[in-house]
Amino acid sequence: MKIIKSEYYDIQRKMVASVTTDSWQNIPHISYVYEPEVSALFEEYQKINAERTPENKITFNTVMLKVITEGIKAAPIMNSHIKYDHRFAKGRIDTFENINISMPTILPNGKMMTTNLHDFHNKNIDEMSVYMKELRQRAENSDLTEALYTVAYNKTIQTIKEGKIVQALFRIAESKLGKTRTKLLKGEARKAYYSIPETERLSDADIEQGTVTISNIGSLYRDQKGTATILDVIPPQVAVFCIGSIQEKPVVKEIDGKKEIVIGKILPICIALDHRAMDFGEAVPFLKRLDEIFAHPEEIREWVNK
Repeated sequence: MKIIKSEYYDIQRKMVASVTTDSWQNIPHISYVYEPEVSALFEEYQKINAERTPENKITFNTVMLKVITEGIKAAPIMNSHIKYDHRFAKGRIDTFENINISMPTILPNGKMMTTNLHDFHNKNIDEMSVYMKELRQRAENSDLTEALYTVAYNKTIQTIKEGKIVQALFRIAESKLGKTRTKLLKGEARKAYYSIPETERLSDADIEQGTVTISNIGSLYRDQKGTATILDVIPPQVAVFCIGSIQEKPVVKEIDGKKEIVIGKILPICIALDHRAMDFGEAVPFLKRLDEIFAHPEEIREWVNK
């Protein structure tokens, strides 16, 4: 067979490969596709934006981040980390008050980085929008390799603390030697980069792991017709959500007391859970809360600046 291109892993691809392999080797997944009808919510969202100036408009992605955050509040175990020892079949689940969202983001150079959106449990939609806009600005001033190397280094230290010394040594050797070694900034370039204040570039806190992951593949291709059906739960998190793209499909609605088939807006959301930490029944309050929001979308007006 003819090879048309060979490309060695960069640090971003190494980290994705590492955490996803860890996920599928160690986590028994529950996967569920939730398909709410969101015509009323989308209409309310459009009305809110019609009342705003162009610079103050909100995105539907931000609305859905808030919706899912409200759902997580109803099922707090989804906002947990797990510690599990397979040898002794013992474990611990730590549930957090703060909802820190790990969200994959496309950077200006086309690379993907998962950033940590801190304290979204107590932010309204406008505050979320400002936070993410400022984060994107700092990302534009950041060197992806330098930022991710710090995360990889911290993960290696954690691997050593867990007693996986051989694995850690292989990672260190791989990052320092050979064709796939990580090439960091040097000399004046390094000095110039680290002279940028942390308030103006991505810091460790911006790229450390959050309490739960939310990914929006719908924003990558709005005309897609498919649905994500399975996801990687990234340890030690116990839940991950994937928002798809709104699709027009036939739905059953009650009109003037009669059920009729009409064209509705379906928004597929894939949910994956770590079965070691929770059963599907514990996710039901999340689904009921979202059902409530979609049935009464005027609630989102309470989540924006007055």
